[in-house]
Amino acid sequence: MPESYRALCADYYVNHKLGVKLDLPRERQTVLDMFDRVRRRYPDMDQFRRYKDELALETTPEAAEQKWLAIRGTNVRSGAVNPETLDDAYRLHREVLELSPYFLSISPLDVEYVELLFGFDLAASGNHDEIVFEALIAGSPLAKLMDMPGTVPIDCQPIFGIALKDRVDIEAHFEVKTRASERKGRPFSEIERASEPISIYLTLRKYGPVTDIKELPRVFERLCDRGEELLEARVVPNLVNPIREAIGFGS
Repeated sequence: MPESYRALCADYYVNHKLGVKLDLPRERQTVLDMFDRVRRRYPDMDQFRRYKDELALETTPEAAEQKWLAIRGTNVRSGAVNPETLDDAYRLHREVLELSPYFLSISPLDVEYVELLFGFDLAASGNHDEIVFEALIAGSPLAKLMDMPGTVPIDCQPIFGIALKDRVDIEAHFEVKTRASERKGRPFSEIERASEPISIYLTLRKYGPVTDIKELPRVFERLCDRGEELLEARVVPNLVNPIREAIGFGS
């Protein structure tokens, strides 16, 4: 449940991406009309921003629950940070998935993939790579690579991808992202170490095309169902909890 996820980490988030083959329209009125439609549904998403490669609609930084929507090149993305429930996050993503084809002229043939990401940020000081190594690698055959005097992990970011046998058209990727280390040639300061989290991602992706644009919400539901199963059975017990324990042991 989301309440327990929030207790496990500094932040957790649920992001969605719709990838297409052709560049999306960036005309002023097209984008503003779509963003205004979303803003009417979510009044707290009232910050329109232009970045180098994308246009975004966001909540204010002070909002208790951060939500955002962005259009960039060949994808439409949306995200919810620390939602009260998973359904709260899903609701925004469904809305974006339903509106995007209408406002951005996306056809079934144009669909490249639908993606759903669950992320956990764990606050940790010290050498992140060493924490992940001790949590996930120590005691395994891979640990023998480090079995030399004076060695220190400087890049330990496991990533695994699988095709789900029961749904062969869905891929799932498990990833651990570290930040504070000496891999750039200098040690991080204590302030830098304290401000950067260890991130854990579960990404599910269903590749297109689709036969009917109305299939997209059903595809999204399949990703949600399978994602929640993997979170409970695989990600939390085998990635989140061991890394949390290693962080606590080292603090």
